[in-house]
Amino acid sequence: MTVITNLLIFFLVLTDYHLHNPMYYFLANLAFLDMCYSSVTAPRMLFDLVTKSRSISIPACIAQVFFYISFIGSEVFLLSAMSYDRYIAICHPLHYKLIMSWRVCIRMAFLVWVAGYSISLVYTLFLLRLSFCRTTSIHNFFCDLPHLYQITCTNPFINMMVIFVLGGSIGLGVFLLTFLPYVYIFSTILRVRSKTGKRKAFSTCTSHLTVVFIFYGCFIFIYLVPSSNYMVSLNKLFTVIYSLINPLLNPLIYSLRNKDLMEALMKSYYHLKLIQAS
Repeated sequence: MTVITNLLIFFLVLTDYHLHNPMYYFLANLAFLDMCYSSVTAPRMLFDLVTKSRSISIPACIAQVFFYISFIGSEVFLLSAMSYDRYIAICHPLHYKLIMSWRVCIRMAFLVWVAGYSISLVYTLFLLRLSFCRTTSIHNFFCDLPHLYQITCTNPFINMMVIFVLGGSIGLGVFLLTFLPYVYIFSTILRVRSKTGKRKAFSTCTSHLTVVFIFYGCFIFIYLVPSSNYMVSLNKLFTVIYSLINPLLNPLIYSLRNKDLMEALMKSYYHLKLIQAS
């Protein structure tokens, strides 16, 4: 379902010329990212549940960590780029096409992907310096950095410092870049006199804000809330929401609240019916 819904949005944006604008360009990138990072965890998890083997080699585990962090990191940067796009569209509508040109959008998307992979590469290279105990269990459905640090036979202090310094500084910067534009967006919307104008402006932001709150809410609970025996089960639940349910919800949140996407979907549906009839 995750792959189908995200592929549907990706191809709708690609094929419908009415959706060829920066907002939907970033949405297509989000759909592709959601499809990628759920594909890193879901197939392996389903394989383990079906076969009941529930074992994974250290190299495969590290590879899973690398791709998972790459896609999650890219999504964090992409959400901030989408916030900036909404800020320009609402606060500077007359200059929107000039500022958010296709060249700028392509460069922003390129930087989003490069930044995600670069951060993941740094974490993974530092991860390779650790040695791991052979007979250990990871209390999760897939491999992640905190769980690997728990089963290492080497002191992961340097790795933790890299996460604290690099991840903390970049994470705080991206967090501010994601939420600060909405301070200006809401102040601009509140100055709009007509109720129709306010409703239209809010409707372009609610989908993105919903996705951001779900994403950051799960992220904070999984990585920033102190772990305990009681929290292990809840942590697993939020991990499933974060890695499997969230990528499925994103296209539904955007499509159900977006008139242009629904119209493009209906046009594609009727077009397929005409092809079948002929």
